[in-house]
Amino acid sequence: MAYNCIVLVKQVPDTAHISGKAMKDDGTVNRAALPAIFNPEDLHALEMALQVKDQYGGQVTVLTMGPARAADVLREALYRGADRVILLSDRKFAGSDTLATSYALKCAVEHIGDYDLVFCGRQAIDGDTAQVGPEIAEILGMAQIMYGVEMSLTPNRKRIRVKREVESGYEVLEARLPALVSASKGETLRRMPSLADVLSARRRELRVITAADLDLSENELGLSGSYTQVVKVFPPSPKQGGRVIEGLEPAAAANEIAAFLKSEGYVG
Repeated sequence: MAYNCIVLVKQVPDTAHISGKAMKDDGTVNRAALPAIFNPEDLHALEMALQVKDQYGGQVTVLTMGPARAADVLREALYRGADRVILLSDRKFAGSDTLATSYALKCAVEHIGDYDLVFCGRQAIDGDTAQVGPEIAEILGMAQIMYGVEMSLTPNRKRIRVKREVESGYEVLEARLPALVSASKGETLRRMPSLADVLSARRRELRVITAADLDLSENELGLSGSYTQVVKVFPPSPKQGGRVIEGLEPAAAANEIAAFLKSEGYVG
């Protein structure tokens, strides 16, 4: 039995090399002012899907939502082994919050159809919300396992078994198919494309679908379909230097600290 996988990826601003005005006046990211990269954790999601294909057969479809230049990450996905790539692109999607984005991607996943597993990165480095994957799974009504670092199918091949990160270490969960898995960094090794892979991918078709293809109304998209909006972006206030108590015996220093804490209202 072969398995068809859909991998959701995102082209994101390189937050390690921010230059210029990072945000627009409307509270959206000024992507034109920032270098763009493949969201790092989405690469781990892609690798998980490719491992399923290697072991069990099937097809890996990579989907991204964004402007025309987001096709760069789709080309890279082809280099790494994806079978087909789809760009969900329309000016009507501009300004979408996580819910509007999730709804559009959910509709695109249904439009693709015939899938057993959906993979995505744990979160994107531009928003850091970790909301889109769970929201898509919830809207689709499918099982979801977040923060996965390793995945396999059970012996009967009807369920998945995922090792996932938790605060105290790791735990292993099972879920029935179809299911969505979000990938954390973990220890997954990301394959590098060969020159033959790159040359072959350049000749492959990149499919584009729009809001009209999904029969979406404008009040479901972009800022109109978003329930949240960034109204202001600013750096945190600088922390003030701590107070140093010197030259006192331990008991006197303790009394001094207690008096300070009381004066600032930290203790009664």
